[in-house]
Amino acid sequence: MRRRFAWAFALLLAVVVLAPFIYMAATALTAPPGASRADLPLGRFALTSAIFSLVVVAGQVGTSATAAYAFARLRFAGRDRLFLAYLSALAVPAIVLVLPRFLFLDALGWLDTYGGLISTELVSVTGIFLLRQFFGALPRDLEDAARLEGAGEWTIFRRVVVPQARPALATVALLAFAEQWRSFLWPLVAMRASDHQVLEVGIANLQGLYRVSWPGEMAAAAAAVAPVAILYVVARRYFSGGIEMTRTGSSAPI
Repeated sequence: MRRRFAWAFALLLAVVVLAPFIYMAATALTAPPGASRADLPLGRFALTSAIFSLVVVAGQVGTSATAAYAFARLRFAGRDRLFLAYLSALAVPAIVLVLPRFLFLDALGWLDTYGGLISTELVSVTGIFLLRQFFGALPRDLEDAARLEGAGEWTIFRRVVVPQARPALATVALLAFAEQWRSFLWPLVAMRASDHQVLEVGIANLQGLYRVSWPGEMAAAAAAVAPVAILYVVARRYFSGGIEMTRTGSSAPI
């Protein structure tokens, strides 16, 4: 009886979660061919989102991996306090930092530029935390053997640690891409010119700037959701493995 109740509850929850997506797909299919593209620069919006997301993913994976390795493996004065200071940044609401970031970029003259949009997103505290937990759980045997052979820390990081961390790195990359692809607030502030908008901001402005039917807007929204869904399906194995590995490393000392 309990099992049937659990299945019924899970089915009901699945319907509630999937209902908006089903409605979006059904409405999009009622659009005439080309309705989602007529007079709309969706291709340009998607290109801006792709450039923004991919560059940020590369930056976050690189900075997260190097910082996490330092926090997990290197000994230096104030390491633990610095790591806790990084973690405290997670308690600060993102919206609080929007104005300082805007004023900083305005002073540099970087508003409405890819550099200004991307530069403040290249470090992820969440990515550093996840990879630090993963690196802390790795056995040190291979690293010790590499040191006996005369390898330096940079060589050990690139040739010993990174190959073992591919599932965790894939997890950080997937989370970063999903977050940046659907990013709205910061691109809205940093890229005010209409021809530099990312896809999420462009879709939000459809009704105010263009004459687009609801089926057309739903088709555009479905196109925005599709890359993240496809990426998750393709990288699901790495994502699940990376999450499990970072979870098992959660007992690593700070």
